[in-house]
Amino acid sequence: MRKLLVFNNVTLDGYFADVNGDMSWAHKQDAEWQAFIAENAKGESQMLFGWKTYELMASFWPTPQAIQALPTVAERMNSASKIVFSRTLDKASWNNTKLLKGDLTAEVQKLKNEPGPGIVIFGSGSIISQLTQEGLIDEFQVVVIPVVLGKGKSMFEGIKEKVNLKLTKSRIFGNGNVFLCYEPVK
Repeated sequence: MRKLLVFNNVTLDGYFADVNGDMSWAHKQDAEWQAFIAENAKGESQMLFGWKTYELMASFWPTPQAIQALPTVAERMNSASKIVFSRTLDKASWNNTKLLKGDLTAEVQKLKNEPGPGIVIFGSGSIISQLTQEGLIDEFQVVVIPVVLGKGKSMFEGIKEKVNLKLTKSRIFGNGNVFLCYEPVK
């Protein structure tokens, strides 16, 4: 069975985006952090997005600015297999993207049962919330960024039942970022 994981940056007060969906607060330009991001991007995985995150990513990663700033990450983001869940989009034009409009839980369960690489969710708070509640996420990789927004978007908005997690990995970066990896306690 394929593994489904989340990789998101969050603020100290737990938001993955500000109230307008902006995530620019998460972008730090230092050598140690950039090396971690580039190394992380080398792994083979399929990416899964909600439509808002998809549109944000598709509008940035194919640009010359992204390719110049983060060439390894841009190459990976542009060449990887991607899935976007949306009931409103008519097409998904970013390279190697498949648009799914069906039942999220059923489609993700089907994806997990297919052969292939792991699946990674970026951003996409409503999808993370729904799949967490259904017990379909195998790992949460969270980078705590040392900033407080006061309000924003939680990737766990709407969770109805407590989800216990166990810490499996951590790393502290010189820029103050803290990488935390959790698995659900079954």
